[in-house]
Amino acid sequence: MRKLTQITTIVLALFFIVPSVHAQKFGYINSQQLMQDIPEVKEANSNIETFKSQLQKKGQDMVKNLQAKYADLQKRQESGEIAPKQLEGEAQKLKDEEAALMKFEQDSQQKILKKSEDLIQPLMDKINAAIKEVASEKGFDYIFDYSTGFVLFADESTDVSSLIKAKLGL
Repeated sequence: MRKLTQITTIVLALFFIVPSVHAQKFGYINSQQLMQDIPEVKEANSNIETFKSQLQKKGQDMVKNLQAKYADLQKRQESGEIAPKQLEGEAQKLKDEEAALMKFEQDSQQKILKKSEDLIQPLMDKINAAIKEVASEKGFDYIFDYSTGFVLFADESTDVSSLIKAKLGL
């Protein structure tokens, strides 16, 4: 009986002591705010917007050109300047041009996405490296992103955004 009491006491002591020895340290950041504070991100976003505007302008010019060709063909048809067989060939050319315009729009979206990834990914890698360094240096087991909405409560003292900003030189 005495042995059973000793074993029970030891097990209970270990049960309460071990978790406190291995207490986990949590922190959080607001990645949206962090991204807004990084000058390179602002510059990258500006470059992406400029690139997007250039592609949109080119697309708009292509649309205007195509509309002008359709209007000209319609005008020639109404005035009887074009034979039905020739009209059919011209209409097919315009349909082909329209398909090329649709392809241009799809390709433009892919190019914008690719440019965004090319410019933003190195910055994300830099931020993630800074997060890992801060976590390692300060002994954090987990760092959550407050901006994703998955953190239901966080004590402000666990906000490590300032440490990440310092690591990034901001």
